[in-house]
Amino acid sequence: MQKSKSRSIVFKIAKYLGITFAVILALLFLTPIVFEDQIKEQIKKTANERLSAELNYSDVSVSFFRHFPSLTLTLDNLSLNGSAPYKNEKFITAKEVSFGINVASLIFSKSVKIDQIYLSDSFINVKVNPNGEANYNIYKSQAKATETKDSTDTALKLERIEILNSKIIYDDKSTKVHFDALGFNYLGKGDLNKAVFDLSSKAKIEKLNIIYEDEPYLMNKKIDADLITKVNINSLSFFFQQNNLKINQLLVDFKGKFDILKDGYNMDFVIKSDNSDLYDVFTAFPPKYITWLSKTELKGNTTLLFTLKGDYITSQNIAPDLNLDVKIENGFVNYNKSAFPVSNLNFEVKTKVPSLNPDLLTVDAKNLSLNINKDYIKSKFFVKGANTPEINADFKAKIDLSKLTKALGIPDVELKGSLAGDIQANGKFDQKNKFFPITKGVFDLENGYVKTKYYPNPITNITIKSKIDNQKGTFDDLKIKLKPAQFTFEGKPVFVEADLSDFNDLAYDIKAKGELDVNRIYKVFSQKGLDLDGFVKADLVLKGKQSDAEKGNYSKLYNKGTLELRNIGIASEYLPKKFIIKEGIFKINQDKMSFNNFTAAYGQSDFKMNGYLQNVFNYATTNTGVLKGSFNVSARYINVDEFMSNTSANASVTKNAAPKPETKTETAQTGVIIIPTNLNLQLLANAQKVNFDKLNLQNATGHLTMNKGKLTMQNTGFDLIGCKVAMNANYQAVTPQKANFDYAIKASDFDIKRAYNEIEVFRKMASAAEKAQGIVSLDYQLKGRLNGKMEPVYPSLVGGGVLSVKDVKVRGLKMFNAVSKQTSSESMKNPDVSKVDIKSTIKNNIMTVERFKFKFAGFRPRIEGTTSLDGKLNLKMRLGLPPLGIFGIPLTVTGTQDNPKVKVGRKTEDLEETKDTE
Repeated sequence: MQKSKSRSIVFKIAKYLGITFAVILALLFLTPIVFEDQIKEQIKKTANERLSAELNYSDVSVSFFRHFPSLTLTLDNLSLNGSAPYKNEKFITAKEVSFGINVASLIFSKSVKIDQIYLSDSFINVKVNPNGEANYNIYKSQAKATETKDSTDTALKLERIEILNSKIIYDDKSTKVHFDALGFNYLGKGDLNKAVFDLSSKAKIEKLNIIYEDEPYLMNKKIDADLITKVNINSLSFFFQQNNLKINQLLVDFKGKFDILKDGYNMDFVIKSDNSDLYDVFTAFPPKYITWLSKTELKGNTTLLFTLKGDYITSQNIAPDLNLDVKIENGFVNYNKSAFPVSNLNFEVKTKVPSLNPDLLTVDAKNLSLNINKDYIKSKFFVKGANTPEINADFKAKIDLSKLTKALGIPDVELKGSLAGDIQANGKFDQKNKFFPITKGVFDLENGYVKTKYYPNPITNITIKSKIDNQKGTFDDLKIKLKPAQFTFEGKPVFVEADLSDFNDLAYDIKAKGELDVNRIYKVFSQKGLDLDGFVKADLVLKGKQSDAEKGNYSKLYNKGTLELRNIGIASEYLPKKFIIKEGIFKINQDKMSFNNFTAAYGQSDFKMNGYLQNVFNYATTNTGVLKGSFNVSARYINVDEFMSNTSANASVTKNAAPKPETKTETAQTGVIIIPTNLNLQLLANAQKVNFDKLNLQNATGHLTMNKGKLTMQNTGFDLIGCKVAMNANYQAVTPQKANFDYAIKASDFDIKRAYNEIEVFRKMASAAEKAQGIVSLDYQLKGRLNGKMEPVYPSLVGGGVLSVKDVKVRGLKMFNAVSKQTSSESMKNPDVSKVDIKSTIKNNIMTVERFKFKFAGFRPRIEGTTSLDGKLNLKMRLGLPPLGIFGIPLTVTGTQDNPKVKVGRKTEDLEETKDTE
């Protein structure tokens, strides 16, 4: 009986449990179906209320089984656009986004409560433009959101966010920061419904890449993070309370605050790693160090502290303060099992960059020291400021460079030699006010050796014994001695001794002897942006003071010796090709450098020069020194077109002039010829043949002067198609795209027919001369401006002169054809002019032709008026009739040279002047 009752109770319990389970199971299936429409409607409502961006998805489903036991609404293939200015670009895409729903809210509340979000296989693409405008400002603040009757009954009560197997790309153009997080997994818990809530997070990243200003800082780093963050939704503020990061093997503590402002950020970050192993630190370094690390034994204790505090608003040029402290104690470095490892490596440096401004930089390196056996380097230094830095430095070293480079694994260079140095410096370096730190010390190198990957042979036998001394902290008290310095390269030794003092008025005593292959020296160090080649052989003694060189007190100088150059290539920013000195021996005597039979080439042009240069030392060592000289230059051929500058339009002509701001960018096609401002040279030149803009000039001679950027040509002449041309001119570049000029020209017996056949520019400028023949002479003065193509700017031209014609026959000239048709005079079509002088002036793009007369076939024409330099006509003409021209027909000629319009009468309209705006 008792057993029967027990069975009955068990059966009833099982029955009720079964019914309960069946009901629960039925509810799991039925609840999503019953409330599906309500849930979907609430999702649309919430999205519209809370989001300002476009939301799209392919399908919606409700289930208990996607993220059991939560009831979840799942959006498949979701895409969410960004905020302005990225409204048409995707901000978030995901294969699946699920929202966990509070089941009680379905039954007891008017709105659906969402308390969990799940993202899987998502792509979060954050963008910020150069003005600081971001695509993530999609969440409407509570003040702007549509208010419901029950404002406390919100539809979004997040307590959990989970992201699986996702990718984040952050690209901020305003701060030039870019990072990629690949294989991103995240779990965040907290009451996200509150205005301020704590978010506990766990994050793992398989690969993290961080790039700043296109330079990779972290690549393929593995991240493991455990974080607690206080979030303020309304103000978009994040407070990082407790954050432990692991970057590869480096443990980092990260705390701080990050506020998103309307046009930037406010940040207060503190990142530190205490007592980390030096090896673990290097595992977090940029990728180029990882290969080195794989071959290196590395030990030591390291402490890192990084802070970044303040506003970052690009549009207002506001930036935060940056501090970086690094400390290494008892370091040990041994690259590739070197026999002489670095030990006792100690490094302590504090760096501050207020407002991220390099001019406010301070670097306080309290200790930098290491040992290799008994060898050592021990130094400390303090630097404040960049333009006029305050310096306090102490450097002591006695080290074998070969052991040091092998132990540290310094790439791409092999160094040898015994280095010994002991230098102290304290004070300000200010070139403008002539301050130099109080300095005392020596720096010696014996048996030096340098070999790089760029050239197969080393520089050997390097010996440097130097001494620097400055007791007063000024330029005039600075003394540098270099006795001796020598090295051997490609089997040729070079010796230098120098004693320099008083850098306000440099007193120098220099001896140099040896031969250098400049091209091979360049290849040893392979510096980008340089292009040097040739040979220099020197045997020099230079002794004197800079002021004596400037004032011409040559008796107080002792400069003697020779400097031999061969195949030296000289590049200039103003010249598109390289100027090559083929050979030349300079004989130096005091401040004069003389040379004979000096040969050079520039492109197709060749030169032979004899003469001298003066003030060479002052010119070479200062920005203000002017190079003086006088030359006789001869050439078989000069191609002037090859000297056209290819410098951009806003470049500076002088060394120190700042470019003016341009309101409109202009693409420079060529550029005017630049005369350097620090030259005072006289040239007596002659060239057998000169090519200029397809003009072939013969037997060109002239006296050329270059002084303060101005070129003056006196008694310059040349032959052009048998015509003798004499010219005086002045030319000066204002910018690389603008030059002023004035010139006077006399040309006698210029054959029109031959000029048309042989000179392309004449055919373009005087197309009407195709059927003309005769002799022309010209005596004209003109001044104006040239553009970047070395073409005259017509409105700038001012001048005048006389054009003389004789024995000229014109056939088919359109103007005379029109006159012939208007006057019914056939003989006017092809006039023959025996002798006439035509006087004219030019101003504001208008040529004014004074009245002139001529006669032919019984007619006596009289012409005067104006023409524009672009071909418009406004001429008055009187056609005197045979026999004596007492009676005549008044005519006007308007229109253009190609389409003249001739009318009987005296009424004309003035041509519009074009004034020079500059």
